Amino acid sequence: MPEDHELTTISEEEQIQNEFDALLNDYLNSNHRKKAELITKAFNFANNAHKGIKRRSGEPYILHPLAVARIVSSEIGMGSTSICASLLHDVVEDTDYTVEDIENLFGKKIAQIVDGLTKISGGVFAQEASSQAENFRKLLLTMSEDIRVILIKIADRLHNMRTLGSMPPAKQYKIAGETEYIYAPLAHRLGLFRIKTELENLSFKYDHPDTYALIEQKLAIDKDKRDLFYKEFTEPIKVKLTEMGYDFFLKERIKSVYSIWYKMTTRDIPFDEVYDILALRIIFTPRQGISEKDQCWMLYSAITNIYRPHPERIRDWVGMPKANGYEALHVTVMGPRGKWVEVQIRSNRMNDIAEKGLAAHWKYKTGESEESELDKWMKTIKEILENPEPNAIDFIDTFKLNLFASEIFVFTPKGEIKTIAQGSTALDFAFSLHSDLGMHCIGAKVNHKLVPLSYKLNSGDQIEILTSKKQNPQPEWVEFVSTARAKTKLKNHFKKEDKFFINEGQKKIEEILAAININPENEIMVRIMNHYRYSQRNALFLQAGKNALNLDEIKLILKPKSSSVFGKFLKIPFVGSSTDNKKHPTVPIDGNPAKIDRKKTVYLTEENAEIAYNLAQCCHPIPGDDVLGFVDESEKLMIHKRQCKIAAKLKTNFGERLVSAEWAAHKSMVFEEILEIKGIDKKGVMIEILKVISEDYSVNISKINIKTTAGIFIGRFNILVHDTEDIENLCKNIKKIKEISSTHRVQI
Repeated sequence: MPEDHELTTISEEEQIQNEFDALLNDYLNSNHRKKAELITKAFNFANNAHKGIKRRSGEPYILHPLAVARIVSSEIGMGSTSICASLLHDVVEDTDYTVEDIENLFGKKIAQIVDGLTKISGGVFAQEASSQAENFRKLLLTMSEDIRVILIKIADRLHNMRTLGSMPPAKQYKIAGETEYIYAPLAHRLGLFRIKTELENLSFKYDHPDTYALIEQKLAIDKDKRDLFYKEFTEPIKVKLTEMGYDFFLKERIKSVYSIWYKMTTRDIPFDEVYDILALRIIFTPRQGISEKDQCWMLYSAITNIYRPHPERIRDWVGMPKANGYEALHVTVMGPRGKWVEVQIRSNRMNDIAEKGLAAHWKYKTGESEESELDKWMKTIKEILENPEPNAIDFIDTFKLNLFASEIFVFTPKGEIKTIAQGSTALDFAFSLHSDLGMHCIGAKVNHKLVPLSYKLNSGDQIEILTSKKQNPQPEWVEFVSTARAKTKLKNHFKKEDKFFINEGQKKIEEILAAININPENEIMVRIMNHYRYSQRNALFLQAGKNALNLDEIKLILKPKSSSVFGKFLKIPFVGSSTDNKKHPTVPIDGNPAKIDRKKTVYLTEENAEIAYNLAQCCHPIPGDDVLGFVDESEKLMIHKRQCKIAAKLKTNFGERLVSAEWAAHKSMVFEEILEIKGIDKKGVMIEILKVISEDYSVNISKINIKTTAGIFIGRFNILVHDTEDIENLCKNIKKIKEISSTHRVQI
């Protein structure tokens, strides 16, 4: 036995040494100053600190910091300081060593980054504190001090996602959900496009394994056709660029599984109608004496001489780079066999930034003094942190508004160019210039024409803000803005106003209670809140302070009622609305709810429907949908679709309340779903559709809504089905009708 143990130890040590050698090799082949001794010292220190500790997968723990360091080095392109911090990032949290120990051994900068990573360990996503916004504030504050903290955190998350298979399902949903909701947009905002794509893909793989496998299978089936088309498409481009004397290489870009699924679901189209699966990247070495921008346009000219360009699908991010530093010239051209193909033209430098992100080339490396778009973004983050939302979900939503995927460029009256989020209004722009301009804005002139505050800006607009000292913010303004800065400023303004009304309302209610000799105890206040249908005291006080309630009703509702022998047995709280009388009690009569074992998978059977669980009304899941469970405060289990927007927030904020859930057979339960059918409005087509639904499948129809325009019809059929299999079979057979162009389930 001892000999076997010895062999295992040697094997693990060899594995660890091989990983470290690979890390050192990555570093020595990079452009950074060679500090291999410092990295070796950090590795030896971390290796000793984590000795004997294993990950859930059974691997030695040190392999995780090593993997994070490799991502930081080779995939993000950072130097020795970040590599050392990556190797040491779990030492302070998991061992007896302190930040002071790290500082004494490795210097102040590495210690600061390790300290930042320790403070946000788990961040908003720590199991004990996933419902608290405070941890997320720490993450953002640390990020605004040194961007390397969040870059290492993203690398840490990427490795955790790559090894997520060893986790139980409920934990997988939590981690995948917060990754898609926060980390992927954050990676995109920092220009880490390849990492962002992988994070999205891995999240999707764990949330929807069957759909992921299906799309992957379809991509594999089409591979030979795609390869043939790619060769045919690129051959004349290769010849032309070689004639021009360019040093270049071509790269095939296949749309990610997640992006394909996202396009299919948001546009309600099948896989066969996703036409931009293939794109071409041209990466060239620029010539001396000509600007990169001019050379991009020279290559554009050469390509459009071979293939005709789509006039509305040219994206010039060379003249105006994206806020996250992305530069490239995109053009969509008509290739062989009538297929549109996007071509992305980049220099080596542009490609490096596109692959590894602008953050890796930031100030601490280049010493740039000019304020970059990333600096401006950081400023906005700091502003949000000054007055954070007390509610974790609202706070994260406000932050997410800053992770916008695309920007537009607008001009001031003096011709200065400004970057702002796509979808911004005139009021957003006013706030982006100065808070006072936003607070006193009465309108704007866009391209010299008067427009309202809610006017949505377009790229290239010239905008002048009009103000008045007499103007004050109105409550509806919150609906006019889409940027985090504007929303935060307005909400803070209204919070101050609301404080006054809340105090006034509280005084009024307490005076009424004092007049009838009743103390404002909790039970009394709950009765008043229930009467006026408010779940929070402040909401009640606010409306009372604004004179929006008839407070005379308080005396009536607090009158003593005649007692009944049965009264105490009948007061059982029910879930859902008053119209939903079939729901079972949330709390059993003895008042002790049965605890749900959150570590086990819950099987959703017909027998325990509505007793053990309820189906969420926000997303309307039915058997066959990928689902997860959420345990509320009264231990009631609510079932959501995994892609539900509400579920995405629950994953991010209340991960410890998630439960793995799976459907059992549900062939006797019936659910109402909507089927949308589009096609040519030809005589008899409706009879054929009804025949398939009613006769061939014996499915009942509860409602039909048909609209026809210029010979095309769109029909919505409310049908009663058992599960997703019923819907898939119906769609497949309805599509066999010659006149039908598409049919799909309308996702709520």
